[in-house]
Amino acid sequence: MAGHILVLNTGSSSIKYELVDPASRARPARGLVERVGEEQGLLTHHAGEGPPYRHAARFPGHGEGLAAVLEAFKAAGPELDPVAVGHRVVHGGTRFTGAVVVDDAVIRAIEELAPLAPLHNPVNLTGIRVARTTFPGVPQVAVFDTAFQLTLPPAAYTYAVPREWRQRLGVRRFGFHGTSCAYVSRRAAAFLGRDPAGLNLVVLHLGNGASATAISGGRSVDTSMGMTPLEGLVMGTRSGDVDPALAGYLARVDGLDAREVEQALARHGGLLALTGTGDMREVRARDDPEAALALEIYTRRIRKYVGAYYALLGRVDAIVFTGGVGEHDAATRAAALAGLDRLGIAVDPARNRAASTAERAISPPGGEVAVLVIPTDEEGEIACQALALLDADGS
Repeated sequence: MAGHILVLNTGSSSIKYELVDPASRARPARGLVERVGEEQGLLTHHAGEGPPYRHAARFPGHGEGLAAVLEAFKAAGPELDPVAVGHRVVHGGTRFTGAVVVDDAVIRAIEELAPLAPLHNPVNLTGIRVARTTFPGVPQVAVFDTAFQLTLPPAAYTYAVPREWRQRLGVRRFGFHGTSCAYVSRRAAAFLGRDPAGLNLVVLHLGNGASATAISGGRSVDTSMGMTPLEGLVMGTRSGDVDPALAGYLARVDGLDAREVEQALARHGGLLALTGTGDMREVRARDDPEAALALEIYTRRIRKYVGAYYALLGRVDAIVFTGGVGEHDAATRAAALAGLDRLGIAVDPARNRAASTAERAISPPGGEVAVLVIPTDEEGEIACQALALLDADGS
């Protein structure tokens, strides 16, 4: 199948999109709709080499935001005639082990899984429904963040909770950022000139959401996010690991119910709770004790997971940084791996600080464990998975 694939990443308050040529990885167009549901939103559409097309308006919901995306293509090009539409879906549970062509049964399954990702799956479905209406007859493909993580062994995905919860309610670790991990782990192997089957990696996807994943032989063997994307590292607005008894304590002493606690930990935790902002760039720009403590907490948590995954893997060939923070914040990279020299993990200061957006090593030449920065390409990965699926199906 030849032609462009439109990739839609419909988030809780944004819509990221790209028109991708899977063969060449070229991007004839890309854009972002920000602040969906707020008083003033902004659409920024890039096509060609000229200045971006911008449209400021109120987008009450994702349907209106997606309608604005279609208008941007009409106003600024290129002509939008995709051969397929690829959709990022956050939670596929154990039902979806890879990309699938969307039909009514798939939509029902994604709806049923919404309680596991209430901030994500419902808006992911909005993107799918709008695209099905807009492009009738064009295949829609869902690519699941959880799919790559389904190789976790039972000892990694099983929680020590009552059997009924595990068997009847499906309580277990799922893990996320799988689309990113799949892409950067392959690129890391190519960068090192190694066969992925012989590599042990720790992938640190650090963005507004953040996770650590231990990968052995191209397969995920442990990951920091859990049944939902809340567990693990400190994130922009998510707390990461906390004592499970916290919800019960807050119910007893302050009358908070489980939903209120969950919402607070997911939307008002993390860097936002520690500093008043969830944006790492704003935290870095500050020079005060509150920001300094937040940065120490953030990087300390990463370092704990790196050490734990080193112990699980037994040997680590490379640490891979990716995501917005992982790719662009040299200070976070250095602090996250500080003090791990005895494990053969070190960051070369000059290499780390060098301005670059390319795949690169930031460890000292000849270092025992390679430390890499690999820019992620989730949209390209979604397009490639969609193309591979449709080619295999003969669509």
